[in-house]
Amino acid sequence: MAEIRQLSTRDEDFNSRLDELLAWESVADESVDQAVRSIIADIRERGDSALLEYTTRFDKWQPHSAVQLEIPPARLDQAWQQIPQAQQQALTHAAQRIQTYAEQQKSESWSYSEADGTVLGQQVTPLDRVGLYVPGGKAAYPSSVLMNAIPAKVAGVPELIMVVPTPGGELNELVLAAACISGVDRVFAIGGAQAIAALAYGTGTLPAVDKIVGPGNIYVATAKRAVFGHVGIDMIAGPSEILVLCDGATNPDWVAMDLFSQAEHDEDAQAILISPDYGFLQQVKASIDRLLPTLERAPIVASALQSRGALISCQDMDEACAVANYIAPEHLELSVASPELVVPKIRHAGAIFMGRYTSEPLGDYCAGPNHVLPTSRTARFSSPLGVYDFQKRSSLIMVSQSAAESLGRTASVLARGEGLTAHARSAEYRFQRES
Repeated sequence: MAEIRQLSTRDEDFNSRLDELLAWESVADESVDQAVRSIIADIRERGDSALLEYTTRFDKWQPHSAVQLEIPPARLDQAWQQIPQAQQQALTHAAQRIQTYAEQQKSESWSYSEADGTVLGQQVTPLDRVGLYVPGGKAAYPSSVLMNAIPAKVAGVPELIMVVPTPGGELNELVLAAACISGVDRVFAIGGAQAIAALAYGTGTLPAVDKIVGPGNIYVATAKRAVFGHVGIDMIAGPSEILVLCDGATNPDWVAMDLFSQAEHDEDAQAILISPDYGFLQQVKASIDRLLPTLERAPIVASALQSRGALISCQDMDEACAVANYIAPEHLELSVASPELVVPKIRHAGAIFMGRYTSEPLGDYCAGPNHVLPTSRTARFSSPLGVYDFQKRSSLIMVSQSAAESLGRTASVLARGEGLTAHARSAEYRFQRES
């Protein structure tokens, strides 16, 4: 049986218990901070030499030169050709759907003209070079390759560089195949904080990028936070989360397995169910107890449910939505009869899965929207990864001769009010004749 806490919004201490349940500090380890700072400084100082040494130390294989760290395009093609046909078809299907969705997100440049001839607008351009971190070792995440690489390419990024750790020099064929069909330009067999530092600052063999995206362990997350400002990053992601809002009419086995789908990521993952039907919560609890022993990762799921899981009883669906907005979950399932009526009440969620047949794993792999989502309540102010994360915007301003005076007089008054007289005179020169 799985121990999972049961809460009620009617409890006097509900808010404090909910805050305790949600509490999470994604990157907070002084020893990790020190190690990462040391690695970054070493990479900046010694470049390729340091990168080779860290690869030997941490990945347990010894490249003879930095050139050997790059995996040639022919090797990616080979991986694609050698994976089973079923995997080829699944990757192709997922990639097509991700690209179709991403195409809808692409921003275009625009401008408009005012009556006096002034033109204002915005120029949208892709980033020049992006780095993609992909976890390696026991973990194999070809879906992360698709989700990060395809939007970058739709945005028009001309050079996408992927890094992936290869413990013992072992390559993951499915990850390489995903890189092949996603349009990744260069792949390097490196990982950890040293890979993030190499992408941020360059090493000689590895060129510096403008932005780094992709998931990783605490060393990778800490390194991304450390280099942010010199380069852009996507986000600092915490453990995976799922929140299910159910009216009590969905098969309880389905809901239990939906909770398991995120709890199996790791012991820190969070799985929460909210329902106004107390009897249904007990049915789901029974399903959890019955189905848990059938899972391959049962110990991980049980630990996650015990430490960060919950079944929450509420008064009605409006209150369920209010709690959901406070939680601001990464994944929100609306397992209800009319989800389209509930969606307008949701303000904070990374991705919203509507209806009883929309299981969260479809979003992880092939529905189309990105699975890189804000966690740890950051959906209150941030959004899923998308094409817009690989584009930047420049303001366009072309002032006509007649507007130079009307705008200039306004600018002059404001500038002199701030004590910035050179600003004022710069504007005034355009419409005042020198005496």
